[in-house]
Amino acid sequence: MENPFKQINRPLKEVPPELKAKVMSDIAMAKLIMELAALFSYNIGHVIETVIREREKK
Repeated sequence: MENPFKQINRPLKEVPPELKAKVMSDIAMAKLIMELAALFSYNIGHVIETVIREREKK
């Protein structure tokens, strides 16, 4: 088995444009899904902080 650390000092190879476009598309889709999930889910930390702050005011 070849030592993978020997490849560190080698120059980087150019990625095919189709593969690069696919990866960037997948990353954009994952980011969109994460943003939608955050939009439609509760931020529990914020909710707890708000409840504690409101109780302290009373």
